[in-house]
Amino acid sequence: MRTVATALVVACLLAQAACSMPKLGLPRVHKVAVQQGNVITQDMVNRLRPGMTRSQVAFVMGEPVFRNAFDDNRWDYLYTLEIPGYYEEQKRMSLYFENDVLAYFTGDYAPASAQPEQNAASTADATPDADTES
Repeated sequence: MRTVATALVVACLLAQAACSMPKLGLPRVHKVAVQQGNVITQDMVNRLRPGMTRSQVAFVMGEPVFRNAFDDNRWDYLYTLEIPGYYEEQKRMSLYFENDVLAYFTGDYAPASAQPEQNAASTADATPDADTES
């Protein structure tokens, strides 16, 4: 009985000492970066033009991973990149067709040709005219 009690005390002391030990540089489990969906780049979006056919859009953007089952005139492109514990990114684009040609698109990207116009318009609105101040 005495040896059992001694073994139990030694086990408890070892367990307590293990909890207070400094962290050792042990190898950890490798976490895999996960990419899902269609990769969407600014260059791809810049090449889109209203009036393009479905096959032209598919050539530029690739076939969508997700097609709306209820609306054949909408293609949704989703891209997700996740590096566990470090980084997560989600990008979306929705393309809308009318009469089998691209009508317009919405999402996280805008064509580069449209971006300076928006900035110039907001700058022009924010800058007062010198004539109106006098």
